[in-house]
Amino acid sequence: MESPNYLIRDIPHEERPRERMMQYGASALSHAELLAILLRTGTHQESAVHVAHRILNQIGSIRGLVDLSIEELIQIKGIGTAKAVQLKAGIELGQRLARTRREEAKTIRSPHDAAEVLMEQLRYLKKEHFVCLFLNTKNHIIAQETLSIGSLNASIVHPREVFRAAIKCSSASVVCAHNHPSGDPAPSPEDIQLTRRLAEAGNIVGIDILDHIIIGDGGFVSLKEQGYL
Repeated sequence: MESPNYLIRDIPHEERPRERMMQYGASALSHAELLAILLRTGTHQESAVHVAHRILNQIGSIRGLVDLSIEELIQIKGIGTAKAVQLKAGIELGQRLARTRREEAKTIRSPHDAAEVLMEQLRYLKKEHFVCLFLNTKNHIIAQETLSIGSLNASIVHPREVFRAAIKCSSASVVCAHNHPSGDPAPSPEDIQLTRRLAEAGNIVGIDILDHIIIGDGGFVSLKEQGYL
């Protein structure tokens, strides 16, 4: 890592992140270099590359960026509101592109199929995220939406939010999912109760709840396979 006074103008032209990306492609750049390009500028004392290294050291890994809010990013030295918004926009765009590639060719035929779509998105999150996959009559994914973000160990969603979203995208059926930040995907009594409420509401409005998947760290539980649907 360069010294705090080592600014981007001091780095040889061919070693600067943007120039390296243009010459060698994005895949040749380190996490810090890619992050520096998104940051665009550093501070009076640090280059963008140095700020990027410091951010990664502070949060532990590149994955840590995903779970940081704009407010939390702003608390990091060298990141103001504009840089925080740029980072969150870049992360969200990357997630949407990755999700689109999976969804375009993805048909949900089993709990494993749904877990495969959601595992890497949810397994490392520090808060519970309640996510729905909305399917057409052929069980193709037509939309995905995060309907609730809870505290460390609690995520609350009301059935009306699920079915409002389902009706909006003309979904024939829904796969619900949420993560357990503890890494243990075993369902809680609240998870079971919510699943039954969703199934009852689905019967009334005519939109099937195909499954409720709980994502842990590398594993999952299907409440349909557990007999709760």
